[in-house]
Amino acid sequence: MSILGIDHVEFYVADLRKAAASLCRDFGFTHTGPYDPGHRGAGGAQDGGDARPAGRSVMLRQGTIALVLTAAGGRGDPAAGYVERHGDGVASIAFRTDDVATAFDQAVAGGARPLAAPAYAAGHGGGRVGLAVVSGFGDVTHRLVERTGSAAESGAGPQAGAGPAGMFQALDHAAICLQAGQIDAAVRFYGDAFGFAHVFDERIEVNGQAMISKVVQDEAGAVTFTLIEPDPSRSPGQIDEFLDRHGGPGVQHLAFRTAGIAQAVRTLSARGVQFLAAPPGYYRRLEPRLGALAIPVEALRAVNVLADRDQWGQLFQIFTRSTHERGTFFIELIERRGALTFGSGNIKALYEALGEEQAARASAASRD
Repeated sequence: MSILGIDHVEFYVADLRKAAASLCRDFGFTHTGPYDPGHRGAGGAQDGGDARPAGRSVMLRQGTIALVLTAAGGRGDPAAGYVERHGDGVASIAFRTDDVATAFDQAVAGGARPLAAPAYAAGHGGGRVGLAVVSGFGDVTHRLVERTGSAAESGAGPQAGAGPAGMFQALDHAAICLQAGQIDAAVRFYGDAFGFAHVFDERIEVNGQAMISKVVQDEAGAVTFTLIEPDPSRSPGQIDEFLDRHGGPGVQHLAFRTAGIAQAVRTLSARGVQFLAAPPGYYRRLEPRLGALAIPVEALRAVNVLADRDQWGQLFQIFTRSTHERGTFFIELIERRGALTFGSGNIKALYEALGEEQAARASAASRD
């Protein structure tokens, strides 16, 4: 069994039209039509799961990124329960596999709870699609998808051919917030159930707050999860706030990879997308810390993009301000010029910027 990448990411949303319009208008995704509900697994982990049709789903694509948006078909639909608990958010991250039955058996043997046994159906336009569902973290499940024949060309994900070209090429990683004390168990779970390796970890402290981050990745580097938990020995911070507002563990952000981050930021800003600001003094210290950069410091300052380097190269990244009704989910833009890590030097900057937003929300709430 091999994990071949992320087939698609499914969001449960309250307003399907509004959510799809925002991603298409603001971020350049293309609405490629209804998503076949026969290929949609139901529900978050607390709801159970199966592969029966439910609700209404559409697919949005850009590059090799495939996003499925699903709205509930009624109060008993799993999407309704998810949105009630968490607001709009990622409910399933689907892994592409070359053998869904073997992948399912290995995931269950490794500790994943079985939510839907492997089932097969004819793919759209021919071929065959195999589908199974297992538990992940919190209310987020993992769908296992096997596509053969023409279904492999017409389906979602990186092995199905690129979608419409645009600013974003691929899903670089997903950042997942976990409750304190859960991160080591999560690393073991992804190793045992899916064969992911623990490739990176660090601890960040800012203004009396602290977080722990560990990265797991499949063998080919096609699936990357950045796992984050708060340090309860320090003051509560923005990870604690996410867990409280979201109602438990969940996906904090998705990182979309681009080949031209400066132009992408200009384009998105012109469409009304807002980004987190770098802390004061960030750009003064940038070149002394990193040396010469592929994008000049003044050009980075003009679009508020952060930079870092590792032994393999450089990376550039920026984070949107959350427009989520609970202030939880947001999007990262990332451009890699050889770098394989995740902007260690910028995590503190992100943490400070999110902390400033947290303080602003608390101040606004106190005035109400």
